[in-house]
Amino acid sequence: MGAGTSPEPAKDAEPSAAPGGSTADAPSARPRKGGSRRFPSVTRDTARPEGGGRAAPGDASAPARQWPLLSVLVAVGFGLLMVATEPFGQAFRVGLVIIGAALLAGAALRWTLPSVGMLAVRSRFTDITTYGVLGLAIVLLALMAQPRPWLNVPFLEDAVHFTVR
Repeated sequence: MGAGTSPEPAKDAEPSAAPGGSTADAPSARPRKGGSRRFPSVTRDTARPEGGGRAAPGDASAPARQWPLLSVLVAVGFGLLMVATEPFGQAFRVGLVIIGAALLAGAALRWTLPSVGMLAVRSRFTDITTYGVLGLAIVLLALMAQPRPWLNVPFLEDAVHFTVR
């Protein structure tokens, strides 16, 4: 060994704990299955989200088991149909309010029911927040849409005049 070289540990030797006495990175005493710490290249199983079980008993038909998702999708489809029939009239605004209300109903279903089927995408908190924020944003934007908005927010008009001078 020359100056500045360090001895290599034996291949059979177990690595020591991290400097400073921490054993957080040290391997456990029991052997691991497979021997690799890398993630598998093929995912074999994923956990269902909380509340992602069937919304109806297993002997019910497939649509009946997914009634929360289907009710939200039917309402959104009805709102889209109303928007498509009259793109810039009153039906446009009403259709958008129906779409936003359907998303808010999805948030309420996710909050109240223990099992909502495929309406559960992620955790309960994430689903409720996502459905609620998007539904509220769609409803508010539909109510403020020009011309002749149903909801006037005075400070928004001042902000627009301030920024567009």
